Amino acid sequence: MTARLIPGLTFLAALSCGLAAGIFYAFSSLVMRALASIALPAGIAAMQSINLSVINPWFMTAFFGPAVVCCVLAVISMLHWNRQGAAFILAGSAFYLAGTMVVTFAFNVPLNDMLATVDPASAEGASQWAGYLTTWTNWNHVRAAAALLAAASFTVAFCLAGGGFENLLPHRVQTKC
Repeated sequence: MTARLIPGLTFLAALSCGLAAGIFYAFSSLVMRALASIALPAGIAAMQSINLSVINPWFMTAFFGPAVVCCVLAVISMLHWNRQGAAFILAGSAFYLAGTMVVTFAFNVPLNDMLATVDPASAEGASQWAGYLTTWTNWNHVRAAAALLAAASFTVAFCLAGGGFENLLPHRVQTKC
């Protein structure tokens, strides 16, 4: 039973980690650059608003969903260590869990919490903002790279295990890709 779940979960992990990587990349390369280019109070206020609005079911699913799948796959890969691609599944899980979840809660969230306490129009806000922009974005780059490495690892695992798309379909519906 577990062996039949591995290809589907691995494929789901590759897609969901890729989605997370795209979100992090877009944020670093577009949103943070835009916020850095506008007036300080407006940039700070916009980021404070983003940090509140990101707490919604769509983003939380895209962010925590891969983490749940990674936890399940990490356990399965250790239980089925001799299975082709198990090391890549474990590596992908480690990349996502350490590189996105740990980094988020150790670095990005504390920075967000600090920014939430400043008045956007104050001198303190201005001094906090310069360091925030650089530090937060650098850690976000780490999250983007880790999620991308996770997606690549899961893709390699899927291919190594011969997981072709036909293994994702019920037996009676299988087709050749």
